[in-house]
Amino acid sequence: MDSGQGDIRQGEGDFFIEDGGRRVAELTFHRANGDVVVTHTWVDPARRGQGDARRLVEAAVTLARAEKVRIVALCPYVGKVLRGEAYRDVLKAGP
Repeated sequence: MDSGQGDIRQGEGDFFIEDGGRRVAELTFHRANGDVVVTHTWVDPARRGQGDARRLVEAAVTLARAEKVRIVALCPYVGKVLRGEAYRDVLKAGP
């Protein structure tokens, strides 16, 4: 995935963007009870406001849809993004 702002890569429990070999944004997750549980997003202050965090959320959504699982958003930013109608199929409602 690339929009000219750095490739999104998937690691073990995270999606991240690097610039010049340095990590500049990340979204961390783990799996529990068949769900993808997103716990945290972070973007380097110099890159905030450029859409990196949303691109990482989209990567998690793509993963969830491909695997036909739901996302549990423990990260407030991810929860806010996924409240939109377009993500109703992947967001797991809270208790």
